[in-house]
Amino acid sequence: MAKVRRLVPQNPRMFRARVVRTARVSPSMHRVTVTGDELGEFPWLGYDHWFRLFLQLPHQSRLRLPEFTGTRWWQPYLAIPERERPHCANYSVADFRRESAEMDIDFVVHRDAAGAVEGRAAVWACAARPGDALAVLDQGVLFDRPHDASEVLVVADETGLPATAGILRSLPRDTVGRVVQEVPTAGDRRPLDAPAGVTVSWVVRRDPTAVPGAAALDEVLRIASVAPTAYAFVVGESTLATEGRKHLHRAGLPKDRITFSGFWRHETSAQAA
Repeated sequence: MAKVRRLVPQNPRMFRARVVRTARVSPSMHRVTVTGDELGEFPWLGYDHWFRLFLQLPHQSRLRLPEFTGTRWWQPYLAIPERERPHCANYSVADFRRESAEMDIDFVVHRDAAGAVEGRAAVWACAARPGDALAVLDQGVLFDRPHDASEVLVVADETGLPATAGILRSLPRDTVGRVVQEVPTAGDRRPLDAPAGVTVSWVVRRDPTAVPGAAALDEVLRIASVAPTAYAFVVGESTLATEGRKHLHRAGLPKDRITFSGFWRHETSAQAA
């Protein structure tokens, strides 16, 4: 769903890793810190640097990974028998410390009607213990701000919060613009290292039954005009990404200056049935 990117690695590398520690950093976010013998060589670029996360299945005694060369990892992955195929999901680097070869990965914790954590990756993260095996496949950076961008607009739901934090930390300090960041609860707000000229607007989702991303989209729809020299990055639930892009284009921003990506798709009860 994202536009063509320039920062995808030509020969993405797989890095085996293990859990070092875990911590609940906010009501809706659980952090897992990992390390590995070669993780210090991860080519971290800052911004929203993302990766494919491979997790060992509960019944497995070891993590089986696809063998591949170049960028063609998907078919070798599918060729692994389903019972042995690791769970695969996409995540952004929450933080990276090369000197200690440590990477932080933040997982959104959603709960079902009974209060149980749902989603295979979140369940794994909340139960992770030091020594647990995983692997990350480098995928590069989505954020692709043109050098002549007059301002930056970042819009995301909670699944995009690690990307938002990384982008703000990496932006040149003279950048101007705005962030619209939706979170499930007020307790999920946290300090962000934004340039002085970038305003951060937190949108707290007051209704726990509301579709994630809808409140952030409402904020975007209030934007009457956007300078054609700006740059926008809109990520999260599929509707937020697609409808946000459509509105910003109608408001004056050329399509090639909007990066958008639907990290996930909300399913209504009717769709899920």
